[in-house]
Amino acid sequence: MKTLSKAVLLTVLAISATGAQAQGADTYKAKCQMCHGADGSASTPAGKAMKVPALATFVKMSESDLIAIVKSGKGKMPAYSGKLTDPQIKDVTTYMLSLK
Repeated sequence: MKTLSKAVLLTVLAISATGAQAQGADTYKAKCQMCHGADGSASTPAGKAMKVPALATFVKMSESDLIAIVKSGKGKMPAYSGKLTDPQIKDVTTYMLSLK
């Protein structure tokens, strides 16, 4: 019985992680991709026009620093605090880090 409970718990955690990754990807596509690009290279017309840095420049930062940037904005990037929930910001930050 304990083995079954552990298997169910691991399955639920895996599904949750997959769901969070998908939600982060959806938020990225809706809010970030137009400037940062599908691959995070910032090679979009908007990204080039605004001289947006590629996401690779941010991967050395901690997740909490990235969350702060998404919440407060930086340079020409708007603040998303109040526009996205904290879980959405965490999910999109996790997704952004996966693009490195």
